[in-house]
Amino acid sequence: MAKSKADWQILPRDTRDTLGEGITYVVAENALYWVDIIGQRVQRFNLSTAAYAQWAMPEMVGWVLERANGQGFIAGLKSGFHTLTLEPFALSPIAAPEPHLPTNRMNDACVDAKGRIFAGTMSMEGQASGALYRLDPDLTYHRVDAPYTIANGPTIAPDGAWLYHTCSAASEVYRFALNDDGSLGRRELFVAFPDAWGSPDGMVADAEGGIWIAHWGGSCVSRFTPEGKRERWIDLPASQITKPCFAGENFDRLFVTSAADGVDEPLAGAVFEVDPGCRGLPSHRFGG
Repeated sequence: MAKSKADWQILPRDTRDTLGEGITYVVAENALYWVDIIGQRVQRFNLSTAAYAQWAMPEMVGWVLERANGQGFIAGLKSGFHTLTLEPFALSPIAAPEPHLPTNRMNDACVDAKGRIFAGTMSMEGQASGALYRLDPDLTYHRVDAPYTIANGPTIAPDGAWLYHTCSAASEVYRFALNDDGSLGRRELFVAFPDAWGSPDGMVADAEGGIWIAHWGGSCVSRFTPEGKRERWIDLPASQITKPCFAGENFDRLFVTSAADGVDEPLAGAVFEVDPGCRGLPSHRFGG
């Protein structure tokens, strides 16, 4: 296990995120998109021009994911799945999977190779009332795993064989066999975080099958081998690290979101860039 050189820089902007999350890279724009969940905004940073923009949302927003066959994004808001365009701004509900749980919200999501979104929900009151859902390209949704207190960080192995998902409150990362029809195999423990590591948060897979996991309360992002061994980590100057994302022409730039909620740290809530020493892959787009 090796510690990587802790070289980092931050995206230049005049604001910080209360709870930065859901970062994704849109190839056609060479731009990063991410959210501030508590700040209720979607943000964009163009890597070619360094132009920064933000859009206010009517409620908490956990993530936005690019669409393949429609304009804009699918967004995970507190109330459920929505279609979203930013220019011009338009937001339209698709489905509310948990109307009976008013203190739950959506938290993190990813897309698989068949254009299906896997998205988790969590309680804002610490209850084990969250679940993992799948949104299909025909805009139907399915509950595929439960319960979760803080459902977090789904990502897909490069060969599409595994889905990785986290319960941050339990400090455990799981993996599931991902079947052709979108159903999941049994929940298997991939890695358990000791207290000294903080809690597992958002994740992304690299091209070699390594799983990069953000450490909430652990001030770093780590790479785990497909066998679940912590192979290396990169220290960051903020404690609450939330989600990594590969970007750039060669997908060899790693951007990482963070949160300022509840801490007094100069760089909390920044988006960091680090050198991962490997390459990622383009994100899949939602098929609807």
